[in-house]
Amino acid sequence: MSIEQNRKTVLAMWEALSAKDWAAMKTHLHDEIHYEDVPTEDNGAVGPENVAKRLAIAFDHIVNHEHTIHHLVCEGDVVFLDHTEVWTFRTGEIARNQFATMHEMRDGKVSKWSDYWDVSGFVGQFPAWFLEEMAKHTEADFSE
Repeated sequence: MSIEQNRKTVLAMWEALSAKDWAAMKTHLHDEIHYEDVPTEDNGAVGPENVAKRLAIAFDHIVNHEHTIHHLVCEGDVVFLDHTEVWTFRTGEIARNQFATMHEMRDGKVSKWSDYWDVSGFVGQFPAWFLEEMAKHTEADFSE
């Protein structure tokens, strides 16, 4: 695929994520996608369905997801984002964090999605009830 098509695919995927449109988001993910939050301990999720399940665990508690892209760089089959996410929780709390995200593309879809971020800086902004909700989940919830 062209660099421009890779760029459009990644932007459409992020748009679908912000809208929590899991069906639309999955259409931009390769069948063998591997999603990972690099600084965390879990191994991430493999496959579009598991990626959506993993993201929904957190996003189901968020009423608004603002996504601001500062830089987007495409080279060959790699799309890199420098971006900020602002999460508004259902109880009104707001958490803001800057991410570096690398997407590897295959066959016009995202085949690897690696998020790099400051765990303590972001998680430190989460309300206690949300952390309790997250603690109820394990990798088994998003792996087949």
